[in-house]
Amino acid sequence: MDASDMDRVLGAGSCHRVGSFRFTLRGQQWEWSDEVAAMHGYPPATVTPTTELLLSHKHPDDRAEVAATLAETVEKGAPFCSRHRIVDTTGHTRHVLVVADQEVDKDGELVGTAGFYVELDSETELDNDTQQAESQGTLADIVRSRAAIEQAKGALMLVYGISADRAFDVLTWRSQASNVKIRLLAQQLVAEFTEAVNAPSGLRSVFDHLLLTVHERIPHDLERPTA
Repeated sequence: MDASDMDRVLGAGSCHRVGSFRFTLRGQQWEWSDEVAAMHGYPPATVTPTTELLLSHKHPDDRAEVAATLAETVEKGAPFCSRHRIVDTTGHTRHVLVVADQEVDKDGELVGTAGFYVELDSETELDNDTQQAESQGTLADIVRSRAAIEQAKGALMLVYGISADRAFDVLTWRSQASNVKIRLLAQQLVAEFTEAVNAPSGLRSVFDHLLLTVHERIPHDLERPTA
């Protein structure tokens, strides 16, 4: 993903269960959205995240594995996908899914990683029969495009092992952050996911990249406001 697009793409949305973050290789700096700060127990704009701070919030049983992942990210800007637990400032344990893709500049040079956190209901989060799509105020476009959105949710649920609620949160967040309608993101994501199933690289890493860059491949002449 081109770094010139990242501020627009990774803007904070209104889904409190999903939040963005970024790591810049030059300067070794982390940034996180208010939603991710809140997951760790911090009020907005009160703490600057560091590798040490992030590790300090990992559950003791998950810390070693996550530390190895973060070390590769800090050293190489490597993409990753991790499902683990964090402990917030009050001592409450939260289950999260963390996904990051590589960030490149306009010349294609690697400058860091950027991605998102999803707070899960539990370690083995189960699907709930939900009508969240209708309850989020997305109205006619969602109703008309329900099939594509359900397919995209299904792909997210399959790849990341999350519920329908959290899958819809991720789609809503990507829609708000990229200012592209949910139905367009869903249609494009499903089309590219179908092609990626037989890709030689790992399915999850392929999907991570598709999810975080899908808005870039939607024709500019289509409507841009979110659904």
